Amino acid sequence: MRVIVLVKATEESESGKMPSIELLEAMGAFNQELIAAGIMQAGEGLKPSSKGKRIAFDGPGRTVIDGPFAETKELVAGFWLWQVKDLDEAVAWVKRCPNPMSGPSEIEIRPLYEAADFA
Repeated sequence: MRVIVLVKATEESESGKMPSIELLEAMGAFNQELIAAGIMQAGEGLKPSSKGKRIAFDGPGRTVIDGPFAETKELVAGFWLWQVKDLDEAVAWVKRCPNPMSGPSEIEIRPLYEAADFA
């Protein structure tokens, strides 16, 4: 099963503060473990929402909304795409992950739809 693992944003990540060298090294080592285990398919950090845009759809209309976006706790600061046998395996890997932020943080795991889901 494929899952997307979402690193939730914090006020610190939304401010654009870069992670410490120690955290970058720890995350790099964790990513290497994921790759060696055949789990990680992709993963990236995202710039703050102030650098982004949203497009709102209403019928044929489109409205472009410039960042930053409210509700930091609902934003995403980064992601991985993993291939795992089940959600339990994904949870076990996330529990091994270094804290992606310098303070309290959250990581969300969501299964992706696969072609078989639409059969």
